[in-house]
Amino acid sequence: MRTGTAVAAGLVLGAALDRGLGDPRRGHPVAGFGSAALALEKVIYRDGRGAGVVYEIALVGAVTTLGIGARAAVRGRRSGRDGSRTGSMALAGHRRSNAGRGRGSAGRAVGEILLTAAATWTVLGGTTLARTGREMADRLEAGDVVGARELLPSLCGRDPEFLDADGLARAALESIAENTSDATVAPLFWGAVAGVPALLAYRAINTLDAMVGYRNERYGRFGWAAARTDDVANVGPARVAGVITTVLAPVVGGKPAAAWRAWRRDGGKHPSPNAGVAEASMAGALGVQLGGLTQYRHGIEMRPTLGDGPAPRVRDLRRAVQLSEAVQLASVLAAAAVVFARR
Repeated sequence: MRTGTAVAAGLVLGAALDRGLGDPRRGHPVAGFGSAALALEKVIYRDGRGAGVVYEIALVGAVTTLGIGARAAVRGRRSGRDGSRTGSMALAGHRRSNAGRGRGSAGRAVGEILLTAAATWTVLGGTTLARTGREMADRLEAGDVVGARELLPSLCGRDPEFLDADGLARAALESIAENTSDATVAPLFWGAVAGVPALLAYRAINTLDAMVGYRNERYGRFGWAAARTDDVANVGPARVAGVITTVLAPVVGGKPAAAWRAWRRDGGKHPSPNAGVAEASMAGALGVQLGGLTQYRHGIEMRPTLGDGPAPRVRDLRRAVQLSEAVQLASVLAAAAVVFARR
């Protein structure tokens, strides 16, 4: 089995594991990475960009090196043969060598599939995202605003205490739009580009951005490297997510033309060069308007509006979850197809 085929199979298997099992409740490797990052931050934190650059390089570099080492161990080394043998001894040796190589190749392929699947399952978060979105919709429909406020921090960094039911629905929908790209499309994009090392590196980059990539007093300078690295890493994936969202708009009764128009007109207004693409295309596909006054724990921001139509309601949150799942499935198939075609 060729390497590309094994990687493609691993991506699909890992996505299937995420779909069936979601994130583990305990012992998640990403949570372990976050704990290590927090411990390192306590040691090297300085209010400056230099310390943040060191922090980013150390953590992303360590995870990438781990991925490279794991892949090398699975693939093994192909040893050469002594070319001096001749005659029947050489022929017999050649036959034994071919048989051994066949068994070794099959073993390496299985190892590559399992390693890629494990890494993919680890870095994907689409199933948990969708489950949380549905649970938020359930609580809002039941009138449980207090419960919905308690759930919101698992989706985004908004301050839930200032949000009513419609505000909670909008916050959750915007988070689902952005995280469909960040938690599914982007890892698969990088997995298709460079396999396990890129899968792990991307998740490290995105996790560090979520931890320190804020424009506040503590992290404005220290978190600069994390935020900028995440921006660069998501340029391609966010636009892939925008294209897929636009094409799949009819899944939720939307129009691709409306999604495309909202993306092209409004995506660049967003403070994030990538979140704007994901949120604007989702708003256009759903026929709602996102953005406006946004309350975070670090303060209030007036975000530009994205899309046309009314503010989102609970039913629109359910539609967003449905579209997110369709985008996730399409992303898995696209990533596997790209890798397989490149074999």
